[in-house]
Amino acid sequence: MTRSLKISLLGSASALLLGATAAVANDCPAVTAADMGGLTPAFPQQFELAEFQQAANCTLGFSENPQITDLNARIQGNPDLPPLAERLPAEPLVVAPYNAIGTHGGTLKGTSRATEAGTSDLLSVRHVNLVRYSDDLQTIVPNIARAWEWNDDFTELTFRLREGHKWSDGEAFTADDIVFWYEDLILNPEIYESTPGRWLFSGEPATVEAVDAATVKFGFPVPVPGLLNRFAVDYGQPFQPKHFLGQFMDKHNPDAAARRAELGFESEGEAVNFFYGPSDWTDIPTPMLRDASKLDAIGRATRPTLESHIVIDDNSQGRRLVANPYFHMVDTAGNQLPYINEIAETYAPEREVNMLRMLDGQVHWKQQSVFLDDFPVLKENEESSNITVGLAPAPGSMTYYAFNRGHSNPVLREVFGDARFSVAMSLAMDRDEMNETVFLGQGRPANALPVEPVTVDFVTEEQITRNTQYDVDRANALLDEMGLEMGSDGVRLLPDGRPFVLRLTYASQGGPVQLHELVRDYWAEVGVRVDLREVSSDEYRAAANANEADILTWKNDGVSAPAFSQDPRSAFPPFGDFFNPGPGIAWDEWKTSGGEAGVEPPEDVKKLWDLAQELTQIPLGTPESDAIGSEIVEIHLDQMIRIGTVGDIPEPYMHHNSLKNVEALTAKTYDYYWTYPYRPQQWFIAD
Repeated sequence: MTRSLKISLLGSASALLLGATAAVANDCPAVTAADMGGLTPAFPQQFELAEFQQAANCTLGFSENPQITDLNARIQGNPDLPPLAERLPAEPLVVAPYNAIGTHGGTLKGTSRATEAGTSDLLSVRHVNLVRYSDDLQTIVPNIARAWEWNDDFTELTFRLREGHKWSDGEAFTADDIVFWYEDLILNPEIYESTPGRWLFSGEPATVEAVDAATVKFGFPVPVPGLLNRFAVDYGQPFQPKHFLGQFMDKHNPDAAARRAELGFESEGEAVNFFYGPSDWTDIPTPMLRDASKLDAIGRATRPTLESHIVIDDNSQGRRLVANPYFHMVDTAGNQLPYINEIAETYAPEREVNMLRMLDGQVHWKQQSVFLDDFPVLKENEESSNITVGLAPAPGSMTYYAFNRGHSNPVLREVFGDARFSVAMSLAMDRDEMNETVFLGQGRPANALPVEPVTVDFVTEEQITRNTQYDVDRANALLDEMGLEMGSDGVRLLPDGRPFVLRLTYASQGGPVQLHELVRDYWAEVGVRVDLREVSSDEYRAAANANEADILTWKNDGVSAPAFSQDPRSAFPPFGDFFNPGPGIAWDEWKTSGGEAGVEPPEDVKKLWDLAQELTQIPLGTPESDAIGSEIVEIHLDQMIRIGTVGDIPEPYMHHNSLKNVEALTAKTYDYYWTYPYRPQQWFIAD
């Protein structure tokens, strides 16, 4: 096991209470990642406070953002601020900025197409979780938790939190907030009709125990050696403010019923979910878009957070966030992070408008929904627009197509359920042309597999390229073999005699529009007509999750090794989640209903549930794990669950040159949650 996956808990709390409550002078070296001054931290580019002071033989004093009082006043319901020493944890995380100690101030400007359409890259700037990956995408490092420890068989995982850490409203953050998240939200049928499968282990819940205020222990019914990866890359935050959400629960507040009635909530679930989602996905629209009167009555706009920035305005035109005055990070000069005062995101549904904003200097950062066919225009205008445009590997960014295996129309369900149809549609696609036309020749033909090949060792070249050659004759032969006769107008006939016409609804966030147009034309050549219709991301997801889509298409994300090792939702039905719905929704319904509903899958697909469960109980990279992973890949290829297009592509990202402490991305990918590994709290804005 690597050192990053098992670290003994650091010493006693008393040994670490050295600076945040009493330090005044600051004689520490203001080191940066570019010049560490001979200091070697235990984890890349960051220190625990005691570690830093001991290594540098200094005492770190602390300074606040000069505008923090004014920013705090804009956070609805927040009390007046106490001194900084009372806002920082006793054990703050000390961050070495990339290149320079920054200055406080400024507004980070972003653009996207709608409230949940290409927004998570910008909102990942504020993200926190118990741990994170360093920018090498190999090393897991502390964040909200300062240390962790596994037991020998990976059935217990203990986290040590930061003494004195506070929520954004100044209330104490403790291990009880993690217990509350699991016991009172995840396992609560008032919040979730059924417990999310990703938080069950072999079908059984975990136990979560607050050992003391700063120590929490997870217990699992089976080994889960990859679970730490979830807390390093996942959007879901395993902590929620008990003091805030608990006010609506009879278990935690004897006056909860009166409180709910006062605000017009009919149940605990309705009240909690008004603020919680129900989801630990923090990029969804906030309650500000639902009912302002309830917000006015409750006195604060959103549930308190541990993130670097807090939403203060959310409407149909955009979002506004301000810096968290209780954030737990400082730089090596003692300045509380984040440096940037505000985040402003504005929406424009037109792709062209978003591009013009980037070229006109109105955008500081953009990576999501920027594709290779955007790169030439952005690169040509680098100097005139005062921007920097980079290319980064983009694991999980391949656009895929998948036919709805449990379609409500029995005729289409029969056709889609025959693997020969998906193989034929794969062979009908000219991936070399796709690569040259859409991806500037930067990728290669590849399958959309349940695991990203570049992040594991067991996927073979033959598996990557099987049935990806352009072979119209073989495609037609397979369709003929299925009895799908060609009509006189060049459109094949379904078994019931109707023309074979499908609807492909897509959202631009899920892949390049030009790619969909090419696929439409390829499939028309073999007699399958496809009508294209662009919709918003929300509309696409609503239809797909309701099993109303003919064809599913999105980026093949969530499949890199960290996800595959602990939450391989791409491996088994429905082969996705709410945000990236898969083609096996009806198969999943059959499984969860015990065969009472949905559509029964083929026998080999049924094996995927057990294989995925076995996979999560064995450390990734072992021979046993590789054998299971390879079997999962083979079943996917036999069924051609997802049809891939072009893989191993880089993708562009841009930032305005006034945004400082930005380094080249190791990868541009949702699979590591966009900016999270790159410490955007140490970005700053300067002319």
